[in-house]
This record gives sequence, structure tokens and C-alpha cells, in this order.
Amino acid sequence: MSLARPLSAPERLSWLRLARTQNVGPVTFAQLIRRYGSAAAALEALPGIAHKAGRGRALVIPSAAEVSREIEGAARIGARIVASCEPDFPALLTPLDPPPPVLTLMGRAELAGPEAVAIVGARNASAAGRKIAREMAAALGRAGFAIVSGLALGIDGEAHAASLSSGTVAVLGGGIGQIYPPQHEGLYREIAERGLIVSEMPFGHLARAQDFPRRNRIITGLARATIVIEAAERSGSLISARMAGEQGREVMAVPGSPLDPRAAGTNGLIRQGALLVRDARDVLEALAGLAPLGVSAPGGRLFDGPAGDGGEDLPEGGLARLKAALTPHAMPLDDLARAAGLTPAQARALLMELELGGEAVSHPGGLAARAM
Repeated sequence: MSLARPLSAPERLSWLRLARTQNVGPVTFAQLIRRYGSAAAALEALPGIAHKAGRGRALVIPSAAEVSREIEGAARIGARIVASCEPDFPALLTPLDPPPPVLTLMGRAELAGPEAVAIVGARNASAAGRKIAREMAAALGRAGFAIVSGLALGIDGEAHAASLSSGTVAVLGGGIGQIYPPQHEGLYREIAERGLIVSEMPFGHLARAQDFPRRNRIITGLARATIVIEAAERSGSLISARMAGEQGREVMAVPGSPLDPRAAGTNGLIRQGALLVRDARDVLEALAGLAPLGVSAPGGRLFDGPAGDGGEDLPEGGLARLKAALTPHAMPLDDLARAAGLTPAQARALLMELELGGEAVSHPGGLAARAM
């Protein structure tokens, strides 16, 4: 499949069917496209791969009619589905390893451009934290930056509301059309009219706890820098900060009182090397010193390497050895390959089979864990 071109209607159906198939996350999707060259070819191969992995029941692959209804449902509310190989896929997400296979966009797609900053933080934010978020988002918006956040209560909501007039991007944990939290229904509708709403999930999908790390990866991926304003020691905002760092993006944090548990996470980030920022002037000064982010052509990372990548000869017993090496905690695939006596390429190919069989979970960044 050629790069950076709109998909035909049949290709779009196949691409979306593969992306929505049970146990096919972004990592497995990318592996399947690399190995088989197209979504249609990967769909044909899926039942055999799942059977080889020892899956006892049929893999759930949505029909063309089901994904057609998703496309039509999105269109009815003014949204559209964009594949990661298409030219209008957000440019800053294309270098991710791997990018989300598909996104649903509703609103001003141009806001998902190179001049965006993410602002995230505590849901139970203090009055001071809320004020900082509002003032920072408004000032950065006036300076020409779109503000990206996750539509949550607290810091997220303040950042969105303050940047409605200049440009704001809300990334959802659920599908387009599912407004969460319900307290932000009015804000959601305003962003849909004046900003941009983004979701990786199927149309109408209700967000679950496990969906938010994928949402956070998109928030940070869409931004040149991520600013954390108030975060407890074990909060989702700290996960976002880690993801931003892994994506090669700048991480900034607003310091707070050591007596306030909501500042424990942000103060910790600063100790670990995040840039201390007090206001928008600090942020703008830091952004001015950053080199432009390099972006690849849409689909480029997905199709890097020769067709058939991962299809090398696989050793007898390799699947069982890799399965035994998996742990409940995500580990680097290179470490798992060494433990199983495999090459990294062999481990990638076998991990894809284990994931389709429901035995493993692949994570962006080259990590994998045993399915729980």
C-alpha cells in the first residue's frame, strides 16, 4: 500500500476492521501491516495466526457492515475517521512507535498541528492550580499555541475553557459522542463547535480505566511540550509526563507547596529533571529554544522495513518459551527475547501471535506483558 494517500472505500473498511479486531492493539496492528502489506491480507491471515497461538475460540473480527455503521455514525455528528497512513493524519503522531491505527476527528483538524502544548493535572485541583491553568492556557493561546488536554475535571477543564477562543483539542478516553465526565457536556459541545475533539476508540465506546493510557499517549503525542499543574504521586498526569519524555517531547511542571499532596507529583517531576515553569512566559521562553520537531510522512513508521518483517523462520518451541518469559508487569521485548532464546525479530513475530491468542498484551515503546 502506498504511503500518504487517502484510502479507497474498500481499503478503509479493511483498515478499520483490522483496527477494531479483538486483541489487535496499535503494536499488533503495525506488525500485521508490516508482515502482510495490507489490512485486507492481514484480515485473511488472522484466523490462522490465532489458531496457531492456541486460541480455543474464534477471533472476533467486525464485519464490513459493522465498521460501515461506525463510519456513518461518526459522519452523522460531523466527525470523520482518519487512518494513520493518510495525508491528513496529525503529523506529530506519525513518529510514534507505533501511531494509533485510526483516529476519529470532530471539529477543526488543523488544530492538531505542530504548534500545540498539552496542559494536564489533578481532577481535584486547588483554586490556585485552576487559576494557573486558566492563565497559562489563555496566554499560550494568544501566543499562537493550541492547547491539548483530556477533558477531565479540574486542570483539564480549566485549560480547555480558557483556550476556546484561540484553539483547544480534547482527547477522549471513550468514543466520539460519549461525553465523559457528564459535568463537561456543555464544554464538550463548545469544543466540538470551536475546537477539535479526538478519539482513538470506536464510535460510541464507553471509556474504561484501561483506555486512559492510550488517551494520554495521544495527548502528549499531539504536543510539543506537556505541562503538569498539580498531580499526586501516583496520578495519570505523571503517566502522561513519562510518555511525553519517551516520545522525545519537553516535560514541564509547575512547583507547589511540599505540604500539598497535589504538588507531590509535580515537585517530583522537577527533581527528576522536568523544566520548572511558573507562568506562560517561562513556557514560551523554553519553547523558543526547542528545535523543531521532526515528523515523518504519514504511514512512514508503520511501513518502515521490508514487507514480511517478522516472518523469518521461527524456532520450534519458541512460542511456549516466550509465553513462559512473560510477566504481569510490562518488560522490554529485547529482555523477553533473551530470556526465551530468541532474536528480537522472532520475539516480535511470536508476540503478535500470543496477543491475538489472548495470552499477551503489547505496549507502545517495545514493552509486553502477560494478559491478565
